[in-house]
Amino acid sequence: MAENNILEANDSNWDELIKNQEKPMVVMFYLPTCVHCKEIEPYFRDYSIEFHKSCTFVMMNGLDSPLTARKYGVRGTPTFKFFCKGRAIKEQVGLVYPSILRQSIEELIKHGDECVLHTSPMPDEVSPYE
Repeated sequence: MAENNILEANDSNWDELIKNQEKPMVVMFYLPTCVHCKEIEPYFRDYSIEFHKSCTFVMMNGLDSPLTARKYGVRGTPTFKFFCKGRAIKEQVGLVYPSILRQSIEELIKHGDECVLHTSPMPDEVSPYE
């Protein structure tokens, strides 16, 4: 997947990946059997090439990563999670128009740091998943 600038993440490498994140990051949660995931994936791959200098792109198989998917409230695929400075700041669920996904990536790159500054994280003990 290196030729497409996409990292493959799972429960075992996620914490290290998010901890060392330097650029804004877009994560596509998918299932191998998800028809809608397969439909949007070529666009995700194209955007990973186009925006690789300013954004990190990650794909995460929900079957291999149930703990991470649950942690971020993923209930269906595809789900796109947008991260800045290690914090999820936005999501898009389902087969979104490629132009909307592209616009979200551009906004993440341009305004991601600002979004983090204007977001207060919930304490871990509030999570319904613990």
